[in-house]
Amino acid sequence: MTEPGPEFPAQPPSLPAAAAPVVPAAAVDTSQLQLLSVFHYVVAGLTALFSLFPLIYLLMGVAVIFAAPPPLAPGEAPPPFDPRLLGWVFVLIGGLGCAAGLVLAGYMAYAGRCLAQRRRYLLCMVVAGIACIFMPFGTALGVFTLVVLSRPAVKAAFQTA
Repeated sequence: MTEPGPEFPAQPPSLPAAAAPVVPAAAVDTSQLQLLSVFHYVVAGLTALFSLFPLIYLLMGVAVIFAAPPPLAPGEAPPPFDPRLLGWVFVLIGGLGCAAGLVLAGYMAYAGRCLAQRRRYLLCMVVAGIACIFMPFGTALGVFTLVVLSRPAVKAAFQTA
């Protein structure tokens, strides 16, 4: 014959619920805005560092501009355009790329400061959206910033500050 197994109660005995610390929503918003502020500074530094890479194009363009043109063989026609023009294109692309990256880095750092001070809500939203271009760190930072800034309590904190 089979022996009956141990009987289990229908309801497990209720354990005393551990009291989870209740943190006010305002404190959570404040701590998240402070974290976002710090991360804006970090990503602004990374953006500034990576925006210096187009300086390679600028230096190549300067080298082409100041390089001596190759001598023409007797009876050879000059090229249809001046090769230094291509150097100026490289200087323009490198200069604009570097300047755009540094401006973005500056705005990201300023948005970090504004987040800490709860000022310029619209600027913080716009910079968070533009930061999404800078993959992968800017994308994560931009999305998290947009999520936090879209809360009504955070928006109210910006209006009262």
